[in-house]
Amino acid sequence: MTTEGDLPTTPRQTDWRALPWAPIGVATAGVVTIALTSVLLYPVIVPSADERGLGDAPESRRSAGMAGLPGTAGSAAAASPSTSGSASASPKATPKAVERTGKPSAANTGVIAGTRLTIITGDQTYGTDNQVVENADIRGFVRITGKKVTIRNSVIRGGAPKCGGVVHVEGSATLEDVEIVPADAGDCLDGVWASATNLTRVNIHNVVNGVKATGNDVVLQDSWVHDLGGGPAIRDAVEAFGKRRITLRHNVLDAGRDGNSAFQVTQEGGASGDLRVEGNWLDGGACTLNFAHRGGGAATLTGIAVVNNRFGRASKYVCPILVSTQTTLSQNSGNVWDDTGAPIPAPDRHD
Repeated sequence: MTTEGDLPTTPRQTDWRALPWAPIGVATAGVVTIALTSVLLYPVIVPSADERGLGDAPESRRSAGMAGLPGTAGSAAAASPSTSGSASASPKATPKAVERTGKPSAANTGVIAGTRLTIITGDQTYGTDNQVVENADIRGFVRITGKKVTIRNSVIRGGAPKCGGVVHVEGSATLEDVEIVPADAGDCLDGVWASATNLTRVNIHNVVNGVKATGNDVVLQDSWVHDLGGGPAIRDAVEAFGKRRITLRHNVLDAGRDGNSAFQVTQEGGASGDLRVEGNWLDGGACTLNFAHRGGGAATLTGIAVVNNRFGRASKYVCPILVSTQTTLSQNSGNVWDDTGAPIPAPDRHD
């Protein structure tokens, strides 16, 4: 088990880190003029959260010295009356398709600016295969049991604090242009519990862990995970305990200086492998990437590619990458400091 005493002891300084109202006037000929005004309010929300281990969850056994990042508060509003149950939100006014490229941020992740959202009140279960939910402001938790369910261009807020994920994928799903931010953060509330899930241009904040791979085949790309919850919790932007085929590509993943890691991997749920971390901006944690062979999987941990990433300097120790004594990176190239472009040091190695 990694403890804080095992970590490198050289700390470093942290340094990385409209209300549009659109009058839609329609003037008709003759003597009648009708003025329609549509108001959309969609500020970004960043409160704070916390986590404690769920029962005997492996993260509860990691060093208590690896622990948060504060956030800010806000809210979002949507057009159309509230609905409840598990019905899909119907589109009201989806903006024209826009190209959303560049380093992930508030500008190119989450709901597309100008979207009118339909409020859906209460916890939702989406169990119909190929179901599509879009342009929704979901004020409850989401459970996905169907296969190939799609949620797009929506915000998901959760409800009263509880342990688990704001979104829990038990079937398979695609989330794109989605913001996940609990309106009421808890001590053990994560963003997405993912299995067989593709997440694209997702903005996740105000949670303990951003994405927890509870199953295999998870892809996170073009997304922003940041401002994780506070308190004594162990916080990871992404974590996978004994899962395979996990890909992190072109994301900004920031655990905060007092978090645990941007990506934590162990084998406590079985053999891990087929992991790819490519083209991301990574920062925070005690060590920013942390790969450990411990757990119930194979005696060694391999099948990990870490390529062409840019690292910030806000981790607690001089430690962009930490690997255990029985962990081997199959690829480790093109990884540089974001501020200078110079190569990062070789991985620290210890259990």
